[in-house]
Amino acid sequence: IGRMKRLPVLLFSFVVSTFAAPVDLDSQDADTNIVKKYLNNYYTTENEAIAPFYYDDNIILTEKLKKMQQFFRLNVTGKPDNETLAVMKKARCGVPDLGDFVLTDGNPKWKKNNITYRIVNYTPDMHPSDVDKAIEKAFEVWSKASPLTFKRLYDGIADIMMSFEIRDHGDNSPFDGPNNYLAHAFSPGDNIGGDVHFDEDELWTTKGSRGYNLFLVAAHELGHSLGLFHSTDPGALMYSEYSYTAPNLFQLPQDDINGIQAIYGKANSKVQPTGPTTPTACDPSTTFDAVTTLRGEIMFFKERFLWRKHPQVGIDLYFIALFWPSLPTHIDAAYENYEKDQLVIFRGNQYWVLNGYDIQAGYPKIIYSLGFPKTVKKIDAAFSDPESGKTYFFAGKQYWRYDEISQTMENGYPKYTAQHFRGVGPKIDAALQHDGYIYFFQGTDVVQYNLNSQRVQSVQRSNSWLNC
Repeated sequence: IGRMKRLPVLLFSFVVSTFAAPVDLDSQDADTNIVKKYLNNYYTTENEAIAPFYYDDNIILTEKLKKMQQFFRLNVTGKPDNETLAVMKKARCGVPDLGDFVLTDGNPKWKKNNITYRIVNYTPDMHPSDVDKAIEKAFEVWSKASPLTFKRLYDGIADIMMSFEIRDHGDNSPFDGPNNYLAHAFSPGDNIGGDVHFDEDELWTTKGSRGYNLFLVAAHELGHSLGLFHSTDPGALMYSEYSYTAPNLFQLPQDDINGIQAIYGKANSKVQPTGPTTPTACDPSTTFDAVTTLRGEIMFFKERFLWRKHPQVGIDLYFIALFWPSLPTHIDAAYENYEKDQLVIFRGNQYWVLNGYDIQAGYPKIIYSLGFPKTVKKIDAAFSDPESGKTYFFAGKQYWRYDEISQTMENGYPKYTAQHFRGVGPKIDAALQHDGYIYFFQGTDVVQYNLNSQRVQSVQRSNSWLNC
């Protein structure tokens, strides 16, 4: 925002997109129209906003695509390839994209630290008291990280007016019906400046299993109301894509703290707030919570995130919640069940079975239903051998072997890992079978183990798997 037209910020739903065929720029098919509309909406300069730009010139289109690909950390090809189209088809915030925590163009800010707000109307999707709590909590996100305070007004004109609207609602930024644009906000200033509009055609909720969580959307939009633009940090609240996090577990990421404090200064507290940072693949201290294959890809789980490594597409970082909103974070172990084309996820004494992106009915279940004794509180690592149909589970200093065909835990287990996997240390964070070897991830190292010769083949850095 901060454009000449005071363009608002719009949010989109998280949609798992399948890869489409490459686009022919000279054609007029649906994908080509998606590319043109996306770049017009989110990669348009002020002059182009006045005189709409339709990309008759493929040279200009290429430059716009390169900017978009750079922002989302895609391969910068200047071509609307499959990976680029997949991003364009996701729901998103409608403010144009720039860089890591970014201040709105012209650096508009409130000239005072005591800001008022008013909830003009309510959505029928939620009880009014739940709307009040969600909005209040969204303001607290920013007040705890800055010297700003927020006071609610019940009538009259407040600095930030918040309302639920539909379609064309008189601000030159009409909503589009269900999904896609969820809400928008205006940068600090007089009149409509700072105001937040939510699309009433969406399903608003306090939860995340269906619909859109009002607290998360409001917190994002208020960042724009206070002067922040979009961040390229995929873990930031101000990243342009919507991703669900349980509100009771939400912490404002450090990138957003840095952003708001760059505008208004430090918080009014002796101990300054800190927030989670987005893991960096090539940080020498990078470790993994779990590693697994899935239909030709390799997934590396880390806290709220996962890296997806695909032979053709490359490596990308995502929120776990983007694909599985109801799964927990900080996953303990995961493996691919080749017999059933399923993914099995473990956290604490529970496990989930997933068929692609769908969690199977009846899960989570307790790990003891698999045959583990009650002394096992969690699974540290797991891998499955597609040739034998056996799955190996590691917990503490011991391991178990499970027969996927008979669905029973084998007799004679547990056994001690050190005795049967010589050279592999006692603490295992993750395990993976790949290309005929077993890989044990232990801290910042990964041990390559030959199951046939029962010997360690090599030891490498764990993040070498992320092309570091």
